[in-house]
Amino acid sequence: MTPKFILAPMDDVTDTVFRQVIAGCAAPDLFVTEFVNVDGLQSPGRPKLIHKLEFANIEKPIIAQIWGLKPDNFYKTTKELVEMGFAGVDINMGCPVKDVVSNGACSALMNNRDLAVEIIKATQEGASGTIQVSVKTRLGFNDIDYSWHELLLNQNLDMITIHGRTRKQMSKVPCDWASIGEVRKLRDKIAPKTLIVGNGDVISRSQGSELAKQYKLDGIMIGRGIFADPYIFSKDSPWSHQTIQERINLYKKHINLFKDTYKNGERAMKTLNKYCKIYVNGFDGAKDIRDKLMHAESIDELLKLVDSIS
Repeated sequence: MTPKFILAPMDDVTDTVFRQVIAGCAAPDLFVTEFVNVDGLQSPGRPKLIHKLEFANIEKPIIAQIWGLKPDNFYKTTKELVEMGFAGVDINMGCPVKDVVSNGACSALMNNRDLAVEIIKATQEGASGTIQVSVKTRLGFNDIDYSWHELLLNQNLDMITIHGRTRKQMSKVPCDWASIGEVRKLRDKIAPKTLIVGNGDVISRSQGSELAKQYKLDGIMIGRGIFADPYIFSKDSPWSHQTIQERINLYKKHINLFKDTYKNGERAMKTLNKYCKIYVNGFDGAKDIRDKLMHAESIDELLKLVDSIS
């Protein structure tokens, strides 16, 4: 079995621009949007969020990741996602960020299981069988808790992605792949048709393939590994052999696509500046150049700095 490779949703990172860049290098089997708040989408604040759901044909197949607290807004948003042409919808029940959790959302839903089930059912009703519904979560809240995964496996989900840490662990400890494997064993007993995807600390396609084989997983989701290699989904990545100029050319493509996509200021410059660490590294003076790039205040200033790299 060949596992599916998925680009993880990362807020203020995996926007349509970055996904298009990655699609042009080596596309994963599935893209996922940044996580978008359904309660905000179904409010007067919608115009500030809707750009997070933009995507180009080159990004297909793509699923939308959503989060929030009101089941009715999950229902309404999912109906819209069907019309927008998404292949599926993923419910974020794993984000560990303090402000999000303190509001009772995402990984906090592990401690509010009645609401979690309501949200899943509302989303499935909105999907009405036309697109897939999945959940991304963790191994538990404070400790590993397989009763949470048993609950999810009884909800007739199409896919569950497990980040191999608890909420309490954040990203401070190595990913626990053995425990992800235990969830897969539960899947085999409870819901054989639900796909199980593992996520955490994967830095190459070959590593992901080995982990999928070892723990009999249906897929591998890669997040931060993309920063080390934009071609990470390729079976034979050329990244380590590329010249500085080739990497800079890809960076300029990224910048210009950002400029063309967000003409009305939907995205702040600071969300673009941080990508420089992908392209500008591995040569003398790279750190000093990155410091300058990180503080560029306009697209034109950024492009001028990039053009000065030789």
